[in-house]
Amino acid sequence: MSTVYFVATPIGNLEDLTLRAKNILSQVDCILAEDKRVTSKLLAHYEIKKPLLVWQQHSKTSDWQKVKNLLQEDKDLALVTDAGTPGVSDPGGMLVEKLLLEFPEVSIVPIPGASAMTTLMSVAGISLDKFLFLGFLPHKNGRQTLLTQIKESKIPVIFFESVHRILKTLDALSDSDKQIILGRELTKTFETIYRGTALELKSTLEKNPSQLKGEFVLIVN
Repeated sequence: MSTVYFVATPIGNLEDLTLRAKNILSQVDCILAEDKRVTSKLLAHYEIKKPLLVWQQHSKTSDWQKVKNLLQEDKDLALVTDAGTPGVSDPGGMLVEKLLLEFPEVSIVPIPGASAMTTLMSVAGISLDKFLFLGFLPHKNGRQTLLTQIKESKIPVIFFESVHRILKTLDALSDSDKQIILGRELTKTFETIYRGTALELKSTLEKNPSQLKGEFVLIVN
């Protein structure tokens, strides 16, 4: 019987791959990757040579058929994303759903590790016994509703944002005096953590355009 491992990978610093994750990636028959180029760099760093298949948000029926063929041959697989924990704001959940529906006998095993969300939470300096996680905010439909929900929330709200929309998002939150912990390039060479209101953080980033790189994690309290 096959096993499909959902393996958390580093969010920046390649040394954050756990020993268990390294062993699993070395042992499986095939690795399902969000982007082969990104995963190939990780595997090369650890001298792991395994065949790769693409599994992403836009995977087609033909991609699923390749996965099915491997499972029917009792092959063990590992799913990785470009960075972080599978199933958190990525297509990992879609794969679990398909496995439960068509291959209920397959063992589904999570291999925990790095997560941008928990990385920033660990140094937030606020109570996070309760929080609301929103993943990536939608580009258009429902975006304004969620921004209003963030400003009115009684508990901290955590979400991801891209470099292309971070200033727009901070601007939308600038009429609130809530405090924000903003993480940029977490675990990487130029990791930066900012603290302040949306208006203050927007001003800081605008004055330092070189820091408008990578993806951002925000905790709004």
